[in-house]
Amino acid sequence: MTTISDAVQTICLGLPETEVSASHGSPTFKVRGKQFAIYSVNHHGDGKVALLLNASGEYQQMLVTAAPRHFFVPPYIGSRGWVGVELNLGLSWQRISQLVHDAYVRTAPASLANSSTPVKVNPPTETMKPEEIDPLKSRKNQAILKHLGEICLTFPEVVEDKQFGNPSFKAGKKSFCNLSCYRGILKLQIWVGPERQVSLTSFDSRFEIPSYVGHNGWIDLDISSNQNWEEIEDLLLISYRHFALKRMLKTLDAGQ
Repeated sequence: MTTISDAVQTICLGLPETEVSASHGSPTFKVRGKQFAIYSVNHHGDGKVALLLNASGEYQQMLVTAAPRHFFVPPYIGSRGWVGVELNLGLSWQRISQLVHDAYVRTAPASLANSSTPVKVNPPTETMKPEEIDPLKSRKNQAILKHLGEICLTFPEVVEDKQFGNPSFKAGKKSFCNLSCYRGILKLQIWVGPERQVSLTSFDSRFEIPSYVGHNGWIDLDISSNQNWEEIEDLLLISYRHFALKRMLKTLDAGQ
């Protein structure tokens, strides 16, 4: 039994002097320290299982124009000519191997590129389930998201949206609650302010201060294994009140 991930490893690591490391959670393949391929699963909630490959801008546009079902321009690195290849939509794995080899040749020193050939690979025998691509689509996580929405949408002028591909609830135009799942851990992100950050993280391992936004008073709560909905509703209300406009708060208080 082989998976898409197994096939990607076979192709990329079968090329001379290739090594793999994690970059932003995605396996990144390099030759002599230079990236030529990135294995991406549901990047920012795009639902794609893909390889991002080093290519020229002209080659990228040719592929995307000719077969938009299988090829796409990835965010960030697409402006440099990189091309995305969808791996679970029927494209031949020998074709995928050839595309990886093209990216390798473009990146590797001539001494390595000239001695390399595309790696022969057997197609994966296992398909990925929707929840393996996007963990938020599991029955359990969908039930949690539904319950979360039932609370958030009772607050005045709240809408459900997406932020970096993940579910988000906004008070008007400002997000006050985000949900994400990484490596099997479902996290609720809300604003609590610096003082509550300290008190919550000091005595409860379920809470942690997130990267990037933690310095602004946000906190992550692990709700993977159990959910105290009374506690969650209190935290949601704190976050909502911080971002809501005065008219929203007036409506909220009038209804309580």
